[in-house]
Amino acid sequence: IANRECSQNSPHSSSNGPSVGTGGFGQIYRAKHKTLGMDVAIKLLHYKDGRSASSIQREAHLMFQGGNPNVIRILGLYEGRVGGAGLQSGLVMEFMPKGSLADLLQKLTGPPPWPLTFRMAHEIGLGMNFLHHLSPPLLHLDLKPSNVLLDDSLRAKLTDFGLSRVARSVSRCSRDKDDDDGGTLSYMPPEALQSLNYKACKATDVYSYGVLLWSMVTGKEPYEGALSNLVRFRIPQGDRPDLTSIDHRGVKGLEDMVRLMTECWHQDPSSRPSFLDCVHVTEKIFQMHRQGLNEAVYGVLKQLVQFTFVLGF
Repeated sequence: IANRECSQNSPHSSSNGPSVGTGGFGQIYRAKHKTLGMDVAIKLLHYKDGRSASSIQREAHLMFQGGNPNVIRILGLYEGRVGGAGLQSGLVMEFMPKGSLADLLQKLTGPPPWPLTFRMAHEIGLGMNFLHHLSPPLLHLDLKPSNVLLDDSLRAKLTDFGLSRVARSVSRCSRDKDDDDGGTLSYMPPEALQSLNYKACKATDVYSYGVLLWSMVTGKEPYEGALSNLVRFRIPQGDRPDLTSIDHRGVKGLEDMVRLMTECWHQDPSSRPSFLDCVHVTEKIFQMHRQGLNEAVYGVLKQLVQFTFVLGF
């Protein structure tokens, strides 16, 4: 598969590989980079209005700014053909072998051990703070467990950031259960659901982060089983994920985490904290549990190996 060079460090070519999933904006393939010799992920973007790949290149330019250990690395822009299809464009990204946070929560059938949960919460906040401090700031606008990827050490990295900027030029492809209408609505702020003149801002991402924290702490999907129309109606009325399901007794810092998530999903956008405020809180909580991190990571990795073995992969 030929890859169109977009910077000095961009990949030149990669070999064909299997599809590893479907994101909100396109199919994702695993490939071997011929020059670097490393596995990469290629996310194809599907057009619906005939706009050229150059528009994707312009929109994706912000995603190349700087670098952050908690933001997925964009290695270049891709242009080529997969499986006999027509010419397609997309992004070449580092490959994250442990999948997404949504995958992890599903496999564990609950939240990860507290040290790992708190580290991931902190890492996600750091990644979002980085995006918000780019010039100009880069909004995520689709922050949820399926858009948090995990490396071999279960470190969290953000993906699909900024792709909302090209949402007008690409069509949604078939989506899995995690990306259905109700799941997306669950992380959207009330102002986005009640006003046709709504304009996204940093507080939009902060709200989503609050709901994401709840999902991480409980291991559940917010408003699970509820009709999307009901979710769309009730969130502007003040409904939020159920806090009574969180027992913070005996867990250091969990009460502070619950307080942070409620501040993040405040009804008034101007009352929500910044991500810099958030990371000050999450860093403090994570430090309380750092000593147990290695054991927690090892335990989860062992569970994932057993899960893969049971499935026969």
